[in-house]
Amino acid sequence: MKLALISFLSLCASTAGFTPSAAFARSAQTQLFSTEPEEESGLDLNLEEMFDMFEAADKEQDFDDALKKVKGDE
Repeated sequence: MKLALISFLSLCASTAGFTPSAAFARSAQTQLFSTEPEEESGLDLNLEEMFDMFEAADKEQDFDDALKKVKGDE
């Protein structure tokens, strides 16, 4: 009888080691990460335009003015 009880308890203890931890449980946060991210509105600059923006930043020019010059919206 003692042997059966010890065997049963050791079986229960060994199977508990293979259960998923709380980090893998489904939660609201898991669903938040699985939703599609919002589309960011980028500047869509080519390489030359990026370098022009970097140079403008080095010269401490206003961002909006530099962007207008780079994109040719003047």
